[in-house]
Amino acid sequence: MPGIVQLLVLVALTIAVTPVLGGYMARVFTGRRVLLTPVVGPLERVLLRGLRVGRDADGQPAGQTWKAYAKSLLLFSFVSWLGLYLILRTQGLHPWNPLDLASGTWDLSFNTASSFVTNTNWQYYAGETTLSYFSQMAGLAVQNFVSAAVGIVVAIALIRGIAARGTGDPKAGPALIGNFWNDLVRALLYVLLPIALIGALVLVTQGVVQTLGGPIDATTLTGATQTIVRGPVASQEAIKLLGTNGGGFFNVNSAMPFENATALSNLVEMLLVLAIPAALTNTYGRMVGSRRQGWAIFATMGVLFLALAVVGTLAEQHGTPVQHALGLTTDAVSGAGNGNLEGKEQRFGVAGTALFGTVTTSTSTGAVNGAMESLTGLGSLMPMIGLASSEVIFGGVGSGLYGMLLFVILAVFVGGLMVGRTPELLGKKIEAREIKLATLGALYMPLTVLATTALGVATGHGKVSLFASGPQSFSETFYAYLSQGNNNGSAFAGYTGYVQPNGTNDGAFGITFADLLGGGSMLFVRFFPIVIVLAIAGSLARKKVVPSGPGTLRTDSPTFVVLLIGVIVLIGALTFFPAFLLGPVVQALTGHLY
Repeated sequence: MPGIVQLLVLVALTIAVTPVLGGYMARVFTGRRVLLTPVVGPLERVLLRGLRVGRDADGQPAGQTWKAYAKSLLLFSFVSWLGLYLILRTQGLHPWNPLDLASGTWDLSFNTASSFVTNTNWQYYAGETTLSYFSQMAGLAVQNFVSAAVGIVVAIALIRGIAARGTGDPKAGPALIGNFWNDLVRALLYVLLPIALIGALVLVTQGVVQTLGGPIDATTLTGATQTIVRGPVASQEAIKLLGTNGGGFFNVNSAMPFENATALSNLVEMLLVLAIPAALTNTYGRMVGSRRQGWAIFATMGVLFLALAVVGTLAEQHGTPVQHALGLTTDAVSGAGNGNLEGKEQRFGVAGTALFGTVTTSTSTGAVNGAMESLTGLGSLMPMIGLASSEVIFGGVGSGLYGMLLFVILAVFVGGLMVGRTPELLGKKIEAREIKLATLGALYMPLTVLATTALGVATGHGKVSLFASGPQSFSETFYAYLSQGNNNGSAFAGYTGYVQPNGTNDGAFGITFADLLGGGSMLFVRFFPIVIVLAIAGSLARKKVVPSGPGTLRTDSPTFVVLLIGVIVLIGALTFFPAFLLGPVVQALTGHLY
């Protein structure tokens, strides 16, 4: 019962926040005045002048074509990557380094820089024993903000392309989809920074640590001395969740009391994760002039999310075949938890851990408050399905919405084939160019994940990273590249890309292999679809709107929601079903652990 109540409270809060935050972001990205305008408006103008953003005849920031928008975004991300890599490689020179930590290896730094710039936050290291406070704040936390902002502005650019009223005349001049630098600044100043500030203050009240005081020593009951690492945690924790980043200050992420102290902070963190991805559906509806469109997408995401959350929770409460064979009790006991409690924090229990895992893998967050590798076979399948859906079940900030809109285009195409009409989206004809681009955008991730997983399990260099054996070993590898291939960042902890030097060339190269393969995968699956999405935005912005007819497929109806869910499930099932069978399904049927 507490698990059901927790789920219902989270859903109710998300529904309540969606129109409020969605309406606010619609005003922000259409250039209208909001409550924060008098406060951050002057800073915004200074930043835009410093970035040399021109003005059009109406005094608004000069618009860009999709190609110019993409070039600005890629340039900004490349400079961000270089800056973060430099910070990681010069850590020994940093201030605020109380543990005197040295720099990581070049390949680990490559993987980490690629991870945080792409909003993945995959971590092959333990944050509290690897990175200085300066690296955490000036490196990782900054990228948590700007990588999240990049995702948001891409979604906004696509919405503008859909909402634009073009002439349909190719000689009319290039279509404009906004200005990247203006959108980036507004996303940071008006959305991410103020909400993250409030979120950090709330987390501090719950016991999340925020200090530059360095570690402290404590004496245990047995007389031993234990060093307790502290740091600027709350400030990074808030944006880690709000920006669907997921990288923890500590190795155990949100299972650490210093990152996630109470049941209330656990609920707040889940709400922070869902807030912007859910609200952007409402922003979409408002900006295209039909709020029903936004609620239809929200309903699609919500149905899929609830299915994963319910099944995942029930699977963990049921326990594993091995537990049952040993006669262990997995039923609820008064004053205790129930089900599979391995790898779970008692202060959250089975339901709180399973729900948190569903929230962070349905989005591209990847934060965890328990051990993912300790989930039951069926319980671990639910996060994998969330990842395999291209993370459009709310998904990342911005990336979830623009990924879902790619599936909307495909669903419109399928619906058009069924009724024998040219597919249309909000009065704009979806033609060969858009279908080809949307297909590329939908298939890039499965192809990348399956190829990298095959390299991970079938090559000697990839096997160096493995810990377990049997189906668990395959699940660890598959999950690692599925997570990196979706810019998620969560992991089955057995798969590693970093070990202490052992003096053997094979071991050193094997870990480098994982670092480079994962880092390259993260860069590709982040920026390739962004370019695809911006190209679609530019194409749609040129199209004129045609009146709907009696045979037009409505994209705001329950029928379309069912069709859209079917397209998402079919693409995910057809591409990943064999991999699911080899890993979590076999484990669920046999009870094999290691």
